[in-house]
Amino acid sequence: MSAGAIRNDIRRLRFEHGEMTQEELAKRCGVTRQTVIALEAGRYAPSLELAFRIARAFGVGVEGVFRWEE
Repeated sequence: MSAGAIRNDIRRLRFEHGEMTQEELAKRCGVTRQTVIALEAGRYAPSLELAFRIARAFGVGVEGVFRWEE
């Protein structure tokens, strides 16, 4: 398997959605604010379920939030 990374646009999407706070996104997705911080910083790759919850919070598909970069 080749090395790669999951990148995301969570921070940009939060600001495009009324400057949603990390805490608000966390509550909508059922996780802690620390999890959102780690996701935005690229230190944590979400489970498939969490990826869908985040995408739904923004009203986009999973690929509208996350992408794979080699």
